[in-house]
Amino acid sequence: MDQKNKDLEKFLNFLSGKSKNTAPKEGDTIDNVVKMSKKGPMNPKKYISLAVTLTSVIAIAIILFANVYIVKESEYAVVRQFGEVVKFQSEPGLKIKVPFIQSVTRLPKNQMTYEVSEEEINTKDKKRIIIDNYAVWHITDPKQLISNAGTIEKVESRMEEFIYSVIRSELGRIEYKAIINDEGSSRGSINDQVTARVNELLSNDKYGIEVVDVRIRRIDLPTENEQSVFTNMISDRESIAQKYLSEGDAEKRRVEAQTDQQVQEMLATAKKDGALIQAEGEAEAAKIYNKSFSQDPEFYSLYRTLESYKKTIGEETVIILPSTSPYAKILSGYIK
Repeated sequence: MDQKNKDLEKFLNFLSGKSKNTAPKEGDTIDNVVKMSKKGPMNPKKYISLAVTLTSVIAIAIILFANVYIVKESEYAVVRQFGEVVKFQSEPGLKIKVPFIQSVTRLPKNQMTYEVSEEEINTKDKKRIIIDNYAVWHITDPKQLISNAGTIEKVESRMEEFIYSVIRSELGRIEYKAIINDEGSSRGSINDQVTARVNELLSNDKYGIEVVDVRIRRIDLPTENEQSVFTNMISDRESIAQKYLSEGDAEKRRVEAQTDQQVQEMLATAKKDGALIQAEGEAEAAKIYNKSFSQDPEFYSLYRTLESYKKTIGEETVIILPSTSPYAKILSGYIK
């Protein structure tokens, strides 16, 4: 009977988690063993049920958190179900999707810059140039972008193709000099035309994006053409300089001729005015002389005779006059 009690006690100790080496002390009674046996063995089903419940709660929490997503202020969230776009979220906040059958693709809402690859094109006068440009764009319809392009990389590739095609077409109608001439550059209008045309092509294919600006950043020459183009540019600049010099000389001669003409006109006017003034003075003098001489006619006759001597008689003048001539009498000093 004692051996059975010992075996029962070992079994109870095993179920209660006590050490296997724990043995009843001497003096323990059967009652103590019976008291221990009243607690009963642990029920495994209880712990299995608890573990299943905890596992289920954790799994549900994981699934719930895995299907909750946050939409930021600077992005769109496109929800797809079996590959089809069902909706997109543009308002920021906490959103939820259907587990397992829906997925979320995030797209930027802000403007983006795309560096277009350098391309070589021909101008109207058959000159080859290398164009380096960039584009500023943004998404207007995320659903169209996902449906028709799939990804940002693909829509950027299509945008680059359109930009290159339009620039090649636009610059192909302009001569090289007009493109590189900084003073009379039409580059601003070209950028606007390219932007409008690219947006038209993107809208026709419904890619859900809009190009804000296409800007030509740099125009280079192929290496093999640089020297010949530079030589032509130097020759053109020398021709322009010679043209300016010729125009300057022509303008100088025109100004000089105009000045000479004005001087001649001023001299002629001055001579005319001087002649008029002199004539008026002589007329006035004649009036005074006439008034004075009219007071003594004999004196006037003598004065006129003496004045004639100044003009007719010189150092070698020979005058033959009768002695009875009044002209001879005055000359000989006889005035009565």
